[in-house]
Amino acid sequence: MARPIKCRKVCHFPKTLEFLPAYHTEEKVPVILTVDEYEVIRLIDKEGLSQGQCSVFMQIARTTVQRIYESARRKLADVLVDGRPLRIEGGDFRLCDGRSSDCGCDGCFKQMYHHQYKKPKGEHIMRVAVTYENGQIFQHFGRTEQFKVYDIEDGKILSSEVVGTDGKGHGALAGVLGALNVDVLICGGIGGGAQAALAAAGIKLYGGVSGDADEAALALAEDRLEYNANIQCDHHRHNHGEGHACGDHGCGHH
Repeated sequence: MARPIKCRKVCHFPKTLEFLPAYHTEEKVPVILTVDEYEVIRLIDKEGLSQGQCSVFMQIARTTVQRIYESARRKLADVLVDGRPLRIEGGDFRLCDGRSSDCGCDGCFKQMYHHQYKKPKGEHIMRVAVTYENGQIFQHFGRTEQFKVYDIEDGKILSSEVVGTDGKGHGALAGVLGALNVDVLICGGIGGGAQAALAAAGIKLYGGVSGDADEAALALAEDRLEYNANIQCDHHRHNHGEGHACGDHGCGHH
């Protein structure tokens, strides 16, 4: 029986998920770089970590890091030499949520959020975040500067609090929501990459919602919220639904 795959810890979802050659006259099959491969490249080639340091950060064996790194470098070589498109998606990973036992980064903003806004959440409480601006639902998830966070139980709003994002965008926002122990996000427009990041963090999405934030939260509590299950930002047309992230399925249970 094969040993179950251990999920690789990823700091946050990549900001850019697709790269295309500047000049291409023929359609070529894209190279798929998984999110965990992206993270190994980021840590070793961008941040300058050794493979041993990378293994500690991602909480996997050094031999696993070496295997992932070799695979990622081969894929990047295919992209550069053959002029093929590159797409980042899928893999066996989980997003860091900033909890002290989970995060290996000094000064990690998610760790800061986790400690600053840590609140006990009862077993039956649903924590809901809404993209927020001046009382309304902000319509561009990746550029939101505030969330309004609600605790809901038995169809009623128990409490609410406005939380700043500190200028973090796109995939990093899923980490902010994870650090806040959010179960559900209500928003307007949202791209495919951000949707994948939320799925990886185990956060349910209600997109395509507009109007008053408090009213939307109450409508969700009362099970009457209208939303668009197929929402997509106008500038994010590609579906990045292939593959999976361990935040959806649980490590070793695919």
